[in-house]
Amino acid sequence: MAPRSAPIVGLAPRSARYAGLAGAVLLAVAGHLGGALPDTPLGGTPASIWRAPDGPATLTCWLIGTALLVGAWWSLRGSVSSTRWAYVTAGLWALPLLVAPPLGSRDVYSYACQGWTYAHGVDPYTVGVAAGGCPWLDTVAPIWRDTPAPYGPVFVLLAALAVGLGGGLTGTIVALRVIAVAGLLLAALCLPGLARAAGIPPRRAVWLALAGPLVGIHLVAGAHNDAVMLGLLLCGLLIVVRRPGRPAALLLAGALLGLAVTVKATAVVVVPFAVLAGMPDRHTVRALLRHGGWLAAGLLAALLVTSAASGLGFGWVGGLTHSGDSEQWTSPPTAVGFVVDYAGALVGRDPQAVPGVRAVALLLLVGVLVVLWWRAWQTLRRRNERAGPRVALHGAALALVATVVLSPVFHPWYATWPLALLALTAARTTWFVLPAAAAAFLALPDGTNLARVTKAPGALAMTALLLTVLLRSAPSPTSLIRRSPGDNPDRTPG
Repeated sequence: MAPRSAPIVGLAPRSARYAGLAGAVLLAVAGHLGGALPDTPLGGTPASIWRAPDGPATLTCWLIGTALLVGAWWSLRGSVSSTRWAYVTAGLWALPLLVAPPLGSRDVYSYACQGWTYAHGVDPYTVGVAAGGCPWLDTVAPIWRDTPAPYGPVFVLLAALAVGLGGGLTGTIVALRVIAVAGLLLAALCLPGLARAAGIPPRRAVWLALAGPLVGIHLVAGAHNDAVMLGLLLCGLLIVVRRPGRPAALLLAGALLGLAVTVKATAVVVVPFAVLAGMPDRHTVRALLRHGGWLAAGLLAALLVTSAASGLGFGWVGGLTHSGDSEQWTSPPTAVGFVVDYAGALVGRDPQAVPGVRAVALLLLVGVLVVLWWRAWQTLRRRNERAGPRVALHGAALALVATVVLSPVFHPWYATWPLALLALTAARTTWFVLPAAAAAFLALPDGTNLARVTKAPGALAMTALLLTVLLRSAPSPTSLIRRSPGDNPDRTPG
């Protein structure tokens, strides 16, 4: 049975649709005035943007546009009238952003240079785009100019294809955006089937996963490769839940999940839960090994074939270590490390705690992922029924939440990973919709991340929030006291 949504007090559907469209138009205007254009000065701050010729208009359009888009999405999070209405509205909001310059990030220029480097015979996993000779180097954020590509071979091949099709920088950016939109369209095709398998109204899943401001700003306008990863990931999961236990389907699903991993390695945390979703009935260890073996075979085949086809082997695995070069308080482990460093400075010490706290968080992440999988497995074994899709997909969603929270780096578009699966499984929405809405305000049109200019207050606020959540979720002392048998009112004397 689908969970009931609480009544939402907000805009009427028609008003919300056009308020969101107005917000998207204003964001597109902000992009043309001061977005992440090739000739936009790098390393800006809100103050420097305001002092630019079009700065006040840029920031005003960005703020009002983001607020309208967020407000419209929020107001209908539990009361969308139909799946078709949700699709049409999400598409309508995406149109202005589809023709806007890159917004909120300069990563698309890094993609272009990595594709150019590979297309010209240089291994992007051994050198940065500066050493690779990319002619568009000035458009790339300085922190990524000397960093090897942190993405898998499939995306490097797609970036090189975009360079070949686009020719110059503008054409390459357009091609990369088309690739990102293709990933979103694939996700859009898969969402209703997954929602029905999980017992969630498709209209709600489509609205939460596709109409959110992070999708339009970062996956459409920003052309982030997360869109491609999500499309492949959802497609693989849909095949698993539609054809559970069938070797050919599991092989194909494993291959799609492997392709998702070779776009962005984050997708790998979903794979163990996909194995559970692919078990048709009896949840035994023998069945787990059999069905998991077929899925793993497809995944490994995809990894081997794409790594060999690129001619780069597994050099991409080493490039993953550079994704944490950026330090921002939006990552809870990084924020805690900052606070420890600040406390040390007060007593004349320099703990340099960020690397240590990050390492502890990654170890904790491994433990959390194991616990989440074990709980999902035990739930299925107890029920021994077709509850597999809902339980497995929800476990995968929580695994992505844990990955986002405990990773060394968080950028706003990372929230789209768990958002897509939580839209399919979560009974309550506020706890994940609210952070996603807040994250939409973190990046300015030119790619300036507000986390970079709010380091100390942001780290303190994030650490305080983390402590609050931990304290509120910790069991009370009284709940840990075991009642004696005599305290059980249902127990009758023998």
